[in-house]
Amino acid sequence: MNAKRGYLPEDERNFSPAAIQIMKTASRHICYLLNEGYDLKSASTFVGNHFVLSERQRLAIARSVAADEQLRIREAKEKTSLDGAEVWIDGFNTVITLEVMFSDSILFECMDGTVRDLAALRGTYRIIPETEKAVHTLFDTLNVQNIKTAHILLDEPVSNSGRLKTLLAGIGECYPFDLDIQLLKAVDSALWNKDNVITTDSIILDRCIGWFNLMKICVQKHGAKTLCVWEGE
Repeated sequence: MNAKRGYLPEDERNFSPAAIQIMKTASRHICYLLNEGYDLKSASTFVGNHFVLSERQRLAIARSVAADEQLRIREAKEKTSLDGAEVWIDGFNTVITLEVMFSDSILFECMDGTVRDLAALRGTYRIIPETEKAVHTLFDTLNVQNIKTAHILLDEPVSNSGRLKTLLAGIGECYPFDLDIQLLKAVDSALWNKDNVITTDSIILDRCIGWFNLMKICVQKHGAKTLCVWEGE
């Protein structure tokens, strides 16, 4: 029996309407600390302890919020079109979030406009029934954007990275753009100096030359539900 990607049974309690309201208040406190110069881990620990948040709730907030300066930088680097572009894709990051979407697991609307999940890779990965649909959705979206070349970078140390590479290559043969799939030991740092990057990894977004919000497009197209654990303006 296959477990849903990015889902734990306690999520029903962790992200109930009442819990979300508490998390929004906690997020406001964390954002204040971030803008005062505190690092995210320290702020999340301090506020999370005060509001007695679970680890899943703390992770959801940490992945959803950012300091004002980070938001400004990410917004300035966001691309609105990929027409004729060469794109660089954080492979596991993108495929796993799409798998979570098709598993009907929880997705979060984040302050920087991205959509993130709570799936934890931790060096292990296996292909699930939703993987093929996730890959087709990735390639369909890239095709609509009329890209020239897609470079997909996969973390070589992660289990089954070779199997995912084979699946990507096989499905990619049906699409008109050039496809380059690489197994690397350090995907994150390889993307730091690239333009037209597709990822939701906050460290990469802060360091790369430019990025494209592909997940937001996919979520909107498929009508996937997202949760918001931070307070808007």
